[in-house]
Amino acid sequence: MATALETFPDLVILDTEPAEIANPYTGETVTLTPEEIAVYDLIKGAEMTGQYSMLRKGLDWFIENNGKAYMVLLD
Repeated sequence: MATALETFPDLVILDTEPAEIANPYTGETVTLTPEEIAVYDLIKGAEMTGQYSMLRKGLDWFIENNGKAYMVLLD
């Protein structure tokens, strides 16, 4: 498993504590680490701006590093 900073060297991690993130469609929540929050934000930003290779890279990172969160938030 690669860390987020190994996979995304320019990633900025702003959060210092885990936080509960909700799926905007189902309302189901999952607690993410600061690292996971940064990757989740990267994925959502890539989705909004049409950066599909970055989106795929982020999804693959989540599948490998936190499959449960991937299933709740991104599947």
